[in-house]
Amino acid sequence: MFKKILIANRGEIALRVIRTCKEMGIKTVAVYSTADAESLHVRFADEAVCIGPAPSNLSYLKISNIIAAAEITNADAIHPGYGFLSENAKFSKICEEHDIKFIGASPEMINKMGDKATAKATMRAAGVPCVPGSEGILKDYKECLSLAKEIGFPVMLKATAGGGGKGMRAVWKEENLEAAWESARKEADASFGNDGMYMEKLIEEPRHIEIQVVGDSSGKACHLSERDCSVQRRHQKLTEETPSPFMTESLRKKMGDAAVKAAEYIKYEGAGTVEFLVDKHRNFYFMEMNTRIQVEHPITEQVIDYDLIREQILVASGVPISGKNYIPQLHSIECRINAEDPYHNFRPSPGKITNLHAPGGHGIRIDTHVYSGYTIPPNYDSMIAKLITTAQTREEAINKMKRALDEFVIEGIKTTIPFHRQLMDHPDYIEGNYTTKFMEDFKMKPLEEA
Repeated sequence: MFKKILIANRGEIALRVIRTCKEMGIKTVAVYSTADAESLHVRFADEAVCIGPAPSNLSYLKISNIIAAAEITNADAIHPGYGFLSENAKFSKICEEHDIKFIGASPEMINKMGDKATAKATMRAAGVPCVPGSEGILKDYKECLSLAKEIGFPVMLKATAGGGGKGMRAVWKEENLEAAWESARKEADASFGNDGMYMEKLIEEPRHIEIQVVGDSSGKACHLSERDCSVQRRHQKLTEETPSPFMTESLRKKMGDAAVKAAEYIKYEGAGTVEFLVDKHRNFYFMEMNTRIQVEHPITEQVIDYDLIREQILVASGVPISGKNYIPQLHSIECRINAEDPYHNFRPSPGKITNLHAPGGHGIRIDTHVYSGYTIPPNYDSMIAKLITTAQTREEAINKMKRALDEFVIEGIKTTIPFHRQLMDHPDYIEGNYTTKFMEDFKMKPLEEA
């Protein structure tokens, strides 16, 4: 087992990893930028190393600084959390070269699944259902047009190196295709330094349902059931739940089997997520694989009583998995609390938290790194907390979430708490009748009516 783990991340996920390490008797090293000197992950780690100024490219994305921090503290493993360098093949490789265990996917695995076009071709070879589309990266616009005519409109253009909705364009008519092709390529090149594009048939009324998988060094994998992540804004998830209200026993078995098949085909080691689009007829199609822990992992932990970070660490140290597939026994919902103003198009709201009161009680979990007096820097992702409720039924979990949101007080900044409170009262959400298009029609009620 590892003696000391450096957490190459910040905020709530860094604190989350530190907590499990402490329970396992493993020493921890926090890294932080100058903007994060007062963050809780710095305070609760055994050691902390400043790795640079506020901009991510000079700190949390600076591989040389992180490796130096690991070497001076004698860390024998690095946990990358999510985001930043968690799916960076170069970082995984450099850790390997420095005899530091990267608690995540191997460089080969990240290269195979990180590039979306390559991942799709790999999944086709594994026999996993894929959305009809290009076999790989499109050569030019001529090939793009020809394929669009072949599979039929609407189509979705996607950047092969994409993420967070960048380089994606839905195209409903042929006359709009060329302009979408050009703008998507420019955005992809600016965001990722890679303008490679691929195309898929646009699935109408889709749900975004992912299957959590874990694989070990022997090539064996299991799944930990599904999460429904369909409530999204600009391809960014806002809330997630498990089990999905759209799921049936038959569909769960098919999707779970497909996810395990995908993981075992590539001999995946560690925790990962196989993401699917599911149409209104419950046909499902592989979308992508995330070779890291997910933001929404707590809801899976809550419904099957399973510490996913612990499992990541055990697998990385060579411990085999049980091989058992899990079915949720409870219902859990996560609301991402962001420092954003939902009444003004979710614009960012960094600043000092002047007062904070967190909800409590049975079935309430909060993952956060903020506190009263903490100043949220403007340099990073706006998520400041995850509020998770768990109950025997979906109805109870929703009612518990309403109560918890009413208790959750964060003053000094704007947050998405009012949005989530209105969402929990929305008839379609209550009925479980939502798709990835849900937010296109969602309107915040004025403050005085809420």
